[in-house]
Amino acid sequence: MIVWNSLSGEQQQALLQRPGVAAADNVRPICEDIMAKVQQQGDSALKAIAAKLDKRSTEAEILCPQQDIIDAQQQLSEELKAAIDQAYTNIKRFHQAQQPKSISLSTQPGVSCELRYEAIDAVGIYVPGGSAPLPSSVLMQGVLAQLSGASTVVLATPVKGDEQVHPAIRYAAKLCGITQIMQIGGAAAIAAMAFGSESIPQVNKIFGPGNAYVTMAKQLAAQQVPGLAIDMPAGPSEVLIIADSRANGEYVAADLLSQAEHGPDSQVILLSDSDEVIAATERALERQLATLSRADIARQALAHSALIKVRDIDQAVRISNLYGPEHLILQLGDSTPYLNNIKNVGSIFVGDYTPESAGDYASGTNHVLPTYGYSKVYSSLSLLDFYRTYTVQTVTKNGLADLANAIIPIAEAEGLDAHANAVRVRLGASS
Repeated sequence: MIVWNSLSGEQQQALLQRPGVAAADNVRPICEDIMAKVQQQGDSALKAIAAKLDKRSTEAEILCPQQDIIDAQQQLSEELKAAIDQAYTNIKRFHQAQQPKSISLSTQPGVSCELRYEAIDAVGIYVPGGSAPLPSSVLMQGVLAQLSGASTVVLATPVKGDEQVHPAIRYAAKLCGITQIMQIGGAAAIAAMAFGSESIPQVNKIFGPGNAYVTMAKQLAAQQVPGLAIDMPAGPSEVLIIADSRANGEYVAADLLSQAEHGPDSQVILLSDSDEVIAATERALERQLATLSRADIARQALAHSALIKVRDIDQAVRISNLYGPEHLILQLGDSTPYLNNIKNVGSIFVGDYTPESAGDYASGTNHVLPTYGYSKVYSSLSLLDFYRTYTVQTVTKNGLADLANAIIPIAEAEGLDAHANAVRVRLGASS
């Protein structure tokens, strides 16, 4: 247990430092090398990199065969298929409600302005899978691409050795209408979608979470490829829990471990005003770790995580806003007084019976969320991220005559004579 008020300002800042950020200097040159090779050599580089990093055969296909996608449902239990179907339905229902509506109005007589939405034509979806298949990540992105009507959707996920893409990923992709599944992950996959290759079409925007290498590759791609965008700098998973004195230590530990098992670079933090809850959580962590198949991974994540004693819940909220967590869990008797004071967060889970895993899988909200503190400026993934907007304006002759009173003085004040003249010539012609 760490007592927040016993730390100096520098120590408090260091305690909230993300492990992935600290490693960024080492990650960048590796990603730059991989991306340059893919850009220059295309498919041959993709195969060579997959052989080196994932022990794939150089003869292995880059794209998952269509028959494998069709056959996926036969390789899953009825229970898992039903679970994926239920999650797909809830996610689709929540995001269907986000369908954008165009706006058309008159700002003044004779001046009409519109805001229109257009689906991004080609999108790339990254699905982590180096240590575990994540069909939920397929749904969280694939449903949105499907609802937007994007004409080209490429899904990339890592595959080890001579294995197939996991059937749960293939089945989820099929539900979302995705037919192009790249059997390659990491920076190489991001580069393939950014630059294109013989097998992979170039996309306009890349979505999806990943480790430090995926995050860095996405940022580099956005810098190197004109017109390419990314959803957000989403990286290793993280959770912050605020728990009061009545919180259940078993629940707290379970939620901490649900994020810690994602990867060794994940980070989990508990803020509590109760010594007893922190002690109960510590005991529960050890008990529950002993039952987990990914206990070794979770222990690595816990090594750079923290259980922190705070003065009160108000202080915990301030620390949370400073940290800007991807996931924030409020295990409080009454969260209402605090919700409006929470400013920086990807997604909030309220109450003892709202585990983070509900949002990860099936409640309907999106689990692609900003990490690294980017929740201060980025939002959770939504349907609007798969659209772009543009405006349309139509001005009548009389409308321009009136609008000229605003256009010409401002254009002249800015020294842009041609702008003013574009109005004057029309007014002169109409007189």
